[in-house]
Amino acid sequence: MKIVIDGMGGDNAPSSNVEGAVEAIKEYNIDIVITGDKEILEKEFSKYEFDKSKLEILGTTEVIENEDKPVKAIRKKKDSSMVVALNLVKEGKADAVISAGNTGALLAGGLFVVGRIKGVDRPCLCSAIPNVKGGMTLIADCGANADCKPKNLCEFAAMSSIYSKKVLGMDNPRVATANVGLEEGKGNELVKKSFEDIKKLKLNFIGNVEAREILNSYTDIIVCDGFTGNMLLKSAEGVALSVLDLIKQTFVSSTKSKIGALLLKDELKKLKNFMDYAEYGGAPLLGLKGGVIKAHGSSDSNAIKNAINQGIKFSKGEVVKDIEEFIKDYSKESDNDKDDNDVKGSNKNRDEE
Repeated sequence: MKIVIDGMGGDNAPSSNVEGAVEAIKEYNIDIVITGDKEILEKEFSKYEFDKSKLEILGTTEVIENEDKPVKAIRKKKDSSMVVALNLVKEGKADAVISAGNTGALLAGGLFVVGRIKGVDRPCLCSAIPNVKGGMTLIADCGANADCKPKNLCEFAAMSSIYSKKVLGMDNPRVATANVGLEEGKGNELVKKSFEDIKKLKLNFIGNVEAREILNSYTDIIVCDGFTGNMLLKSAEGVALSVLDLIKQTFVSSTKSKIGALLLKDELKKLKNFMDYAEYGGAPLLGLKGGVIKAHGSSDSNAIKNAINQGIKFSKGEVVKDIEEFIKDYSKESDNDKDDNDVKGSNKNRDEE
């Protein structure tokens, strides 16, 4: 098992990436390749004691910055830490890539460098948020595709369901479509058509879900276009941060509340960890020929380590293989439906004649 890390990607790079890599080597006993400025990376790694035989530093001369235009950066900065890392996955020299760098560039690089699975119309960025029952809910898509077709949402539903089973250990993940109401027949044309099509798939589809339900355990997967998904994700993050801030303000408002805070210190720490994105690693880009995991831009070492663990489970679970098999079957069924509709159309025309 070999995981490659974009060593220069992220707000806290390279320190958080280096420390996360060291923690992963110690905890998971895997081989790590890290790309970036070799001199800087070697200096960072010299601060830690670990099995050096498990690490390879691959020197690069360029960095894709957050302000870079995604597609242009991938095409022009061939020796960037991100592009070199993606190429290792493409060439089969690494099982998965982890990057906390420019999200748009990683999405573009996933498409242009690693490549889509044959038959997949669009890859899906799938992010996890905590729910009140202590588990997690996936949003698919959460920002890769602002405009979608029903076919895309069907693929998102299936791919995220496979990922949930193989990486997150969900036996029979519940799938729902994001909508303005629970009743069947509500929503815009995209959602209404997608609802009908997803029902035909062999998934545990439970219908629609409203935005107010995303933080409870109503469903395991919320399927939507990337514009809606990103709004849901950012809203949930904002609510979580605001709640934590309000709690903090309340507990420092008086001597009495400060004493209460001390008594509840352990419980408050658990609540903070529950709402912390670092505990959930990163978001996989599903539908590509290899594992591509997008870690949060402000990831600390713990978040990087958890993203690496996702990459390990992604590869061991053979997620790509399962998605390939689904797409083959889905394409056959779609072709059969099309043939049936053509026959019906021909019969209708003959009847009219």
